[in-house]
Amino acid sequence: MTKKLAKIKYLPNNFQIIEHGDYVECAVSGKKINLENLNYWNVELQEPYYSYKEAFEKKEQLNEK
Repeated sequence: MTKKLAKIKYLPNNFQIIEHGDYVECAVSGKKINLENLNYWNVELQEPYYSYKEAFEKKEQLNEK
């Protein structure tokens, strides 16, 4: 079975599936995140993160600017 990339709208406490799929890709590491394991994202940037480590890394990158 081929897994499909989902399109998601990230909301403050939830997300809305725009186009059905099985996973999204981490904006920092590129790792695949199954939708049932998606816990970290940035609403303003509309980006998912694999774990708190990638989310923290992105926050640090933004603070450097």
